[in-house]
Amino acid sequence: MVRGFQRLACMVADGVGTWWAFLIALIVVAAWALTGPLFGFSDSWQLVINTGTTIVTFLMVFLIQATQNRDSRALHLKLDELIRATKSARNTFADLEDATEEELHQLQLEFRRLRQQGLRRANGAGRRDPVLDR
Repeated sequence: MVRGFQRLACMVADGVGTWWAFLIALIVVAAWALTGPLFGFSDSWQLVINTGTTIVTFLMVFLIQATQNRDSRALHLKLDELIRATKSARNTFADLEDATEEELHQLQLEFRRLRQQGLRRANGAGRRDPVLDR
């Protein structure tokens, strides 16, 4: 069942990300708008588009989130493998997505300092980067 959901989520996400899916949605909205005078722009007529778009949006959130989670997990695993395979890389960066906010903040500060040092070496000791000096 889980594998079937994954396949469905990937197929739907791939399908709705195309120009023809947008064209179909545009045609549906245009058809709904053109039928407005026929139904006197009634509350029921408005309810049709509101209900339809709400249901589609609700379901799409879960399908797209499932594909995003899977893609993100795969990307992290690939990066972890590159870190592990690179002798000069610090293995502490593997599985970093599970680090605390404080740990991530400390690493960010460390890389800011490293970048600032590199800019100073490249540009001369007196120059500073305004982005890093905030």
